[in-house]
Amino acid sequence: MRAESSLQDLPGLKSREWEAFEKAGFHTGLELLDWLPKRYEDRRRFDAFPAQAGGSAVCLRGVVLDTQRKGFGGKGFYEAVIEDEAGGGFSRLTCRWFNMPYMSKVIAAGQEVVLYGKPKESNGRIVIDHPEFEVMKEDAELSLHLERLVPIYRNVNGIPQRRLREVIHGILELVAPESLTSIYDVDPTYPRIEAYRELHFPGELVEAETARRYFAKEEFFLQQLRVVWKRARYAELNGRVLGKKTNLLTEFYESLPFDLTGAQKRSVKEIVGDMRSPRPMNRLLQGDVGSGKTFVAICAMLLAVDSGCQAALMAPTQILAEQHYLTFSKWLEPLGVRIGLATADRKEDVNSSQVIIGTHALLYEGVEFDDLGLVVVDEQHKFGVAQRGRLIQRGVMPDVLVMTATPIPRTLTLTIYGDLDVSVLDELPSGRGKIISGVRVKPKVGEMTSFLKDQLEEGRQVYLVYPLVEESESVKAASVIQEHPKWQKRFKHFEVELLHGKLPSEEKEAVMTRFREGKSEVMVSTTVIEVGVDVANANVMVIFNAERFGLAQLHQLRGRIGRGEHKSYCILVTDGKSVDGVEKLNILASTTDGFKIAEEDLRLRGPGEVMGTRQSGVGDLRFVEFLADTSLIRESREVAEQVLRDDPGLDALPQLRAWVEKHAEIEMS
Repeated sequence: MRAESSLQDLPGLKSREWEAFEKAGFHTGLELLDWLPKRYEDRRRFDAFPAQAGGSAVCLRGVVLDTQRKGFGGKGFYEAVIEDEAGGGFSRLTCRWFNMPYMSKVIAAGQEVVLYGKPKESNGRIVIDHPEFEVMKEDAELSLHLERLVPIYRNVNGIPQRRLREVIHGILELVAPESLTSIYDVDPTYPRIEAYRELHFPGELVEAETARRYFAKEEFFLQQLRVVWKRARYAELNGRVLGKKTNLLTEFYESLPFDLTGAQKRSVKEIVGDMRSPRPMNRLLQGDVGSGKTFVAICAMLLAVDSGCQAALMAPTQILAEQHYLTFSKWLEPLGVRIGLATADRKEDVNSSQVIIGTHALLYEGVEFDDLGLVVVDEQHKFGVAQRGRLIQRGVMPDVLVMTATPIPRTLTLTIYGDLDVSVLDELPSGRGKIISGVRVKPKVGEMTSFLKDQLEEGRQVYLVYPLVEESESVKAASVIQEHPKWQKRFKHFEVELLHGKLPSEEKEAVMTRFREGKSEVMVSTTVIEVGVDVANANVMVIFNAERFGLAQLHQLRGRIGRGEHKSYCILVTDGKSVDGVEKLNILASTTDGFKIAEEDLRLRGPGEVMGTRQSGVGDLRFVEFLADTSLIRESREVAEQVLRDDPGLDALPQLRAWVEKHAEIEMS
């Protein structure tokens, strides 16, 4: 059997099984071999039946002692009492399946089962709700399913776990090794058939890890080849030479009441070099919250205007776009630069301005560009590649500067932004107040209110951040609509505003304007203030249910304070029930270094969660856990660079060239 052969050719596969595989998108043996185990169970030894709830998930082997259906209608559930007979002793626990009446046809008394799940306590009993399970059939061949490391796969509808295991094992027994080829073999010393066998049926976990690393390197090589190829194609493009004139930039420097940081000056110098080059600039400006990316962007846009063309900045939210509009107007209108704004609800001077700030509205009719020479994309990870490309294509070979306030670990920068030149703002401007962060488990409302009143009476302003807009039956967390009137009563002598994403745009802007101008003192808000809100007088932020947010988002939120000269306070409120959640909050409280926080976020949540999927392309990778492996990323990068050095056009590797050309679209093309 060849790897590309249809599953219909697999001996012993029943027609209904083949149809189930077809429906799930599996047509060939190779496609099933690439269906990775999500984990492995060591069925050479099982966990002891737990005597108490809590802890991690356990893998158990036992016998179904009794089953029964309980409850009625939508609240019904099926439960099975499982008994452990190992060692002559008897331990029991209960498994429950809610709203799944068909379980009565699957689980029955007397069956031997293997279970996997997290135990908890319910009415004095140890229970596992909706465990993964497998019924051990006495008349079946058990060598694949017991007394070994057993692969556990994501479910394929219509194919039981044990049958899926048997089919994949059968393919590995029959497949011709020479048919298991790749468009580029990153390790010829490791036979591909052996890698697949150790991936699915390892003797020890170290074998599975070796196999996963082999396929990860292959995957990362292709990803790195894509970005290296894209980088090389950019170098071949004929762009426009901008930035020769620096009159506006000089005037801007002289108008500032402060000096730029060394990191800002270094970044501006790098941007000037790019803009004066005949190839289009394609640069990432990465900086921690409050590091001054906006001023670097202003410098780049002034160079474009002085060169006689327009510059556009696209932001992901209306609040951020309007904040930029105010900032740019403050600094650039005195220099005679015309500023426009384009959002879904508001358009000002969009077709007569030299600098246009906007949201996605910049992509659509109603916003016309005479000569767009520079594109700046802020918080770029919140846009898809297609959206960025659409704005870029509204100009003629414009220079491109993308910015992010989310510090990115080095390995992810290489992987996701490997086609970009990178500038890093690793200094904060002087004159910023110190931020003191603290974790508070179920703090007393009276004590917190007293502390906040003290700050308000000193003339400061306060953010109170909640995870929800409205109450939710499925999520146990506080909401702004529920809590806003309570804070109004507590702070009777102060103006307490309400802000969330569901408010009409005009109302949101009015709320922000009053808070920005000091006409209100307390902002009860969702995470809509995460980026773009710059109120120097606001020095306190309380984040409720803080454990529900990621580290990077918490760091972004905290960045809304500490922007003035006053000492600032970030209070992270939690119920303390999640050990991992408290650990995360303590990490945030221990440092304000965004790059350290990014590394910890990577460690705790993994690359896929940290970077998202649609915007970063991480969602296309199968081995995201290795994105934190610096040596593997570098090895893959070096191999990709060497391949292109030896064969810049990939003429000797037509399959590889076809793959790269398909996946390395240039946004300007």
